[in-house]
Amino acid sequence: MSQGSSRAIQEIKARLNIVDIVRRYVDLRRNGPRWVAPCPFHQETKPSFSVNEEEGFFYCFGCQASGDLFDFYSQINGLSFRETLEQLAEEAGVTLDRSPSWRNGQGGGGTGADAGISRRRHLLKAHELAAAHFTANLAGKAGGECREYMARRGLSEEIVRVFGLGWSLREWRALADALRRAGFGDDLGIEAALLGRSGNGRVYDRFRGRLIFPIRSLSGSVIAFGGRIIGNEDEAKYINSSDSPLYKKGDHLYGLPQARRAAASGAPFLLTEGYMDVLTLHQYGYASAVGVLGTAFTPEQVKRLSGFASRVELLFDGDAAGRKAALRACGMLLSKGLSCKVVLFPEGEDIDSLLRGAGKDVFENLRAAAPEGLAFCSRVLRDMAPRDAVDWAGSFVAQVELPELAGRYASVLATELGLSESEFRERLVAGRAARRSVAGAERGTPGGRGTPVPTRTNVRDREIMTFAVRYPHALPRLRELGAYLALVSPRARDLWRKLEENPPEAVVQFLDAREKTFWIRCRTGEAPPLDTEEREFAGISDMLHSMRMTRQSVSVSAALRQGSGGDFETDLDYLRALQETLERTHGEQY
Repeated sequence: MSQGSSRAIQEIKARLNIVDIVRRYVDLRRNGPRWVAPCPFHQETKPSFSVNEEEGFFYCFGCQASGDLFDFYSQINGLSFRETLEQLAEEAGVTLDRSPSWRNGQGGGGTGADAGISRRRHLLKAHELAAAHFTANLAGKAGGECREYMARRGLSEEIVRVFGLGWSLREWRALADALRRAGFGDDLGIEAALLGRSGNGRVYDRFRGRLIFPIRSLSGSVIAFGGRIIGNEDEAKYINSSDSPLYKKGDHLYGLPQARRAAASGAPFLLTEGYMDVLTLHQYGYASAVGVLGTAFTPEQVKRLSGFASRVELLFDGDAAGRKAALRACGMLLSKGLSCKVVLFPEGEDIDSLLRGAGKDVFENLRAAAPEGLAFCSRVLRDMAPRDAVDWAGSFVAQVELPELAGRYASVLATELGLSESEFRERLVAGRAARRSVAGAERGTPGGRGTPVPTRTNVRDREIMTFAVRYPHALPRLRELGAYLALVSPRARDLWRKLEENPPEAVVQFLDAREKTFWIRCRTGEAPPLDTEEREFAGISDMLHSMRMTRQSVSVSAALRQGSGGDFETDLDYLRALQETLERTHGEQY
């Protein structure tokens, strides 16, 4: 991390209050010196999530999610650190360092009309221009056929406006020319996945003759597009932007920026597959509908949903493929602590035909009758071969993150599979051991060859470093006691060095994820009030003194066992030293 970005982080933290940011997404309540709420990162109804305004950190006792303002904003919005830094800097009015070191390390290279901004900014600007281009096309004379199609599908003007729908002309270089007039070359258009290049080197618009669906990040920026062919049914019905520096398939959900407010207010997410399904649901008042953007449901999408709601309703076709997709999605959601229901449509029906044809009441009846996620999984397992069912159940339970949920799920699934719970758990243990053995052999990690099995955290290291983190100004006193020399694990020594090399208000920026979690727990999550420094220091001092006495006792005993070569006086000296050491140790213990 450059010095410029470190200074910017400190300025942002000084100008933005973590409580003000968190309460945009979470209903915080004051509880003494902290603010508390149900955790937004896992399924929870109790106020396990707390924010320490003075320290500037959040912590969840349930799932151990923790961090500072930047961690919360990036996790809740599914953003990278760079995106988080840029957005919070803009909100705080902090100017980021755009030096070459910044661009190489955090922001990417700068090109184009304004060399002072990052490459990413150019790509975002190109997408913004493309979205405006498509919107203008839809409103113009050339967009008549697309407007007719949307009218047949019953899309309202409000939905078209809210989702920013557009029309791509049938010309080969309409967008490419628009980008060039704005100062963006073909190479940047190709990097942005807006343009393509043929085998003979010709550059062309990727989207032609299509209804355009802009795909937005949670910050509201257009980062990709989807397109539905109009008229020429010989081409692919739908195409989507390919991966780019802005967009990665499987990381985003269509409609999430529009749906997150409804979900955060308590509505379950309605998860479906297509763009038009999402638009239809929103038009009929289901403001929490989102789509998976033409990919199989991914862990990244689960993470994004879990940032806003703990309940998801899956809307899938009722055929075999739909049930298989629903089973997979259920497993992913349940393993992360979310609850879900599965709404399967009758054969030949979809969201559009149900809502526009059968009516909203029929759709509501389907939702009301939809089974809960675990019940749905149990039904599907009954139709599977016994061995496949046990394998799926075992794999699923092994991935459940919360122990209390894993136990409940294991009990239910064992009953459904006709196994005793003990027999089912024995199979789980055997399966996990086999998977660890195979994985370890492949990677040379614990369980295989090449790396020793890690030991448990040294208790002395933990006590010393807990004090050091809580009272970093006391590091010189600790070093005088020999605390650093008493540290055993490399991790503890690394953390000590970081505490010594950086000021307390900035050190957290240089910690890795594990160190940061430990730091936050010591200072905010599990620590008593910071008013017992001298008592805690005395405890550390006594512990280290006792350790030295024990080591001295061991050393004298070892020397005595080795013998002194028949020198009686030397043996007596050893015995006296051992007796004095044991007496001091005994007196201190009692």
